Amino acid sequence: MDISGLENFKVPYVFETAWEKAFEDSEFKNILASNVLEQYIVGKRWFGGKSSTLKYIDITDFTKMVSDNATYYGLMLEVNFKEAFFQNYFLPVAFVADYATADRVIAPMVLNGVEGYVIDALHEEDFRKLVFDNIVKSDGASNGQLIYHGSQSLAGTPYKSSRFMGVEQSNTSIIYNDNFVLKFFRRIYSGTNPDYEVNRFLSETMKFQHTPKYKGSINLSSNDDNVTLALMQEMVPNQGDAWDYMNKIMYDVFDNLDKKKVSIDALPEPELFKRIALKDVPQEIKDWVGEGFFERIKTLAVRTAQMHIALGGDIHDTAFTPERYNGDYTVWLKNRLTYQFQNRINLIENNLHKLNGLALDLANKFLDHKNQIRALFLKFDWHKMKSERIRIHGDYHLGQILVNQDDFIILDFEGEPENTIMDRKVKQPPLKDVAGLFRSFHYCIYATIFNNPEAFPFDQKQLFKVGEILNKYMIGVFLYDYINLVRANNLDIGYMPEIDFFLRYCMLEKAVYELGYELNSRPKWTVIPLEGIASIMEY
Repeated sequence: MDISGLENFKVPYVFETAWEKAFEDSEFKNILASNVLEQYIVGKRWFGGKSSTLKYIDITDFTKMVSDNATYYGLMLEVNFKEAFFQNYFLPVAFVADYATADRVIAPMVLNGVEGYVIDALHEEDFRKLVFDNIVKSDGASNGQLIYHGSQSLAGTPYKSSRFMGVEQSNTSIIYNDNFVLKFFRRIYSGTNPDYEVNRFLSETMKFQHTPKYKGSINLSSNDDNVTLALMQEMVPNQGDAWDYMNKIMYDVFDNLDKKKVSIDALPEPELFKRIALKDVPQEIKDWVGEGFFERIKTLAVRTAQMHIALGGDIHDTAFTPERYNGDYTVWLKNRLTYQFQNRINLIENNLHKLNGLALDLANKFLDHKNQIRALFLKFDWHKMKSERIRIHGDYHLGQILVNQDDFIILDFEGEPENTIMDRKVKQPPLKDVAGLFRSFHYCIYATIFNNPEAFPFDQKQLFKVGEILNKYMIGVFLYDYINLVRANNLDIGYMPEIDFFLRYCMLEKAVYELGYELNSRPKWTVIPLEGIASIMEY
């Protein structure tokens, strides 16, 4: 047997139990959890505890899945950390005599005299076929602990092929028959995953056409609760995500500054959040940027509005019925934001040594104005809010949107990864999604500047200035069409003062959230959220 690629593995683990009864053997379970999985999981891209210290792993439950050819197990893992918290993961495993790559091998083993390898079962086509067939033939009835569900449109669909989609990230996606995508949620939570819940609601109840259609799912019945393990959707033809799409366009926009001899100091600059009809965008801005660019912004505004109209359009399903603001929401919001804000202050103070130049100046200004920022977060008064809260996307940015010709498809409704599953399901102002997208616009502008330091013959100060002007026009054009459409469809987002307050409030919240990621991952990019905070707070 070829053992190349397995140099990091020691001699195989030897057990007297057979694979078919392996997880009934307490010794096997304990050694697999403590000696094997602890080493395997920390190296996987989908493991979310890399910045914490692993304490131990426990196999809390397992479910057996049997095909005509093999026995598989779905393991529910509790990963405990020394920082006194834990995470749960789902890991399907198989036992095979051979392997394709060492990357999928969890450990070599000898079970009841049989030599082989415990591997991630998603690498076995037989397992992928088993999952597909169970979804297709199921109407939602429980199969032991597992609840498979397939939409009516999937009924009778034969299995043809399966393959991995792209590079594995926090989840693992499998493409079936070149028509469907099954997303396995590696990290799992008590309760249904918002991505499954929202996608199924939009697709089946509201017939929303601009998200991948729901096709099926796998849930786990555990302790009187349903835990979402996987979501199947239609595969949408696309030309990549809107982040890459906008970055390519943005490069051309900045390149036009020199090509078209644009006078940066002469460009008219609107107020932040001013609504601007496309016909009212100044001609010198259109000449520089191109009218087609703003047409794409208008289309994105329309699709975002349609998503929110659908999410707020059901008065029967309590999970999606719009609600008014109240004291409970205010307490929840203020507690969450003040905790997060204090965390960012601590991060800044502990990481000032990583910053220099403009980033350091802005970081010090942030600390100087921390009481002013905290005061804005505490200013939320539900008595003054006349609009409605609805279920929202929750992590809305250009990377969560696919480009389909001249149109857009919205996906990935899991919500902010830093939030608990319960917090992700709290009804929020729809303008929070809008604010998240505006922060993504801002990032796209600054990423173009930072990633192309020698491409444009202007100093950084000039590029930042013109970037802020462009950002305000993008926001203005978006808001004009978004607000008109949601109002025409009776989605209550409030009057103009309330809209302005929510946009400023939610953009500040998002920029503070971003600050943590940049300080921990890309200190040089900390200038982007810090610049955003300074612009929002006008200091």
